Amino acid sequence: MRAALYGSYGSPEVLYEGTLAKPDAGPGEVLVRVHAASVNGGELMGRAGKVRLVTGLAGRGFPKRTGIDFAGEVAALGSPVPGLATGDRVWGALARSQGFGSAAEFVVVRPRQLALAPAGLDLVRAAALPGVGTTVITALRDKARLAAGERLLVRGASGGVGSVAVQLGRAYGAHVTALASAKNLGFVRELGADEAFDYTTTGPADLDRFDVVLDTVGTELSAFRRLLAPGGRMVAVTFDARRMAASLSYIMGSTVFGSRRVRIFSGNPGHQLFAELTRLTQSGAIRPVVDSVYPLADVAGAHRALEAGGVRGKLVVDVRASQVTELS
Repeated sequence: MRAALYGSYGSPEVLYEGTLAKPDAGPGEVLVRVHAASVNGGELMGRAGKVRLVTGLAGRGFPKRTGIDFAGEVAALGSPVPGLATGDRVWGALARSQGFGSAAEFVVVRPRQLALAPAGLDLVRAAALPGVGTTVITALRDKARLAAGERLLVRGASGGVGSVAVQLGRAYGAHVTALASAKNLGFVRELGADEAFDYTTTGPADLDRFDVVLDTVGTELSAFRRLLAPGGRMVAVTFDARRMAASLSYIMGSTVFGSRRVRIFSGNPGHQLFAELTRLTQSGAIRPVVDSVYPLADVAGAHRALEAGGVRGKLVVDVRASQVTELS
């Protein structure tokens, strides 16, 4: 089968389309024919060699693989799975123990790692949601316990996680304030933001108090934490890679000192989260936001684009496509 591979750590240019043996579904496993996978920040760090403790232990040697989430169809079942049949449209993500590898023609997963995809949603667009969608549900529903009528601030509101957080915050009945670049202010308002500010001209000192802050940027955590109202909650879904130790120390300290805690979590979503994401998408509460679609042969181009910044929503790798398609 065709798969995105890299033979050494480095820039996006180390990525290439190669071939691997097609996997088989064993007992209790599902073989998925992948239509598309999205590109996530963690994959960029893995490819660049910035998290070698994880990539070195989770996998194999080189060549290594990339891709976390996927959308596709069931190609085979290693044993019967209630509610699942060959040909069913599904979406999901690889288990944490599997590392990366969804940017390929086929993946093998356990039934708990997927759910039926929303009816009528194109699977290439659908691939933009499993990773970021379950992250946002966990962040806002489970960690922050966002309630109707509360004030939510989303940093990085036009990106992959941020664009879903704006939508879900609105669906949960919160008053949503979005921070984004000037060119994306109209875009995040269309997603459901009640207020939108240019992050280059609006700093923490210019903002009001918030019940929940969702941070997708990873810098200035202490400054934005001070915006929390009494009993407020802050959820950080990324770190400043250049100051990871300091960021982690600050977050852990916030759980001990003071009432305004900063929450973090390591995503390893299961069936219930993917099923809830399907429900929210089918209800219209969430829609995928796809900036551009890249063919598997140009997975390096997708990584370059995400590293360059300015992406609206997600970049998707279409395993069957032959050219780049811009959708935003």
